[in-house]
Amino acid sequence: MAGVCTPVSVVTTLDGKRPHGTTVSAFASLSMEPPMVLIALDRESNLLRVLRRSGRFGLNVLGVQQTACANAFARKGDDKFTGIDWIEDSGVPRIADVPGWLACEVEDLVSGGDHVVAFGRVRAARTAPGAPLTYHQRGFGTHSAL
Repeated sequence: MAGVCTPVSVVTTLDGKRPHGTTVSAFASLSMEPPMVLIALDRESNLLRVLRRSGRFGLNVLGVQQTACANAFARKGDDKFTGIDWIEDSGVPRIADVPGWLACEVEDLVSGGDHVVAFGRVRAARTAPGAPLTYHQRGFGTHSAL
């Protein structure tokens, strides 16, 4: 799968007022009517445990300038938001300056091997100009038009 170019995103949720997040490359648009996306989280993920309780998540689609953010959320630990600018928007954390952001309510959680697929109904969305951060051949980059 290293040969498949994927967008890089940070999935976020709140435990009370405390933000949690993790970097993912496994997400996709699922449906336009109703608007839905899907994300895949490791079965042992701390974020998944919080997501099960909160019932909602944010999907922060990172821009090419946000490699450090992707790396910060890819590591283990509870202090991933240290040094990250964010606000609460529609009940979930939205990271500053991301080109794409969605707030979703969990519709269903489905087992998928060592991951759990979360189906989310989109409740709010924001976009901004910017090239996306992508992951390909175990490295970060961006898309360029032909």
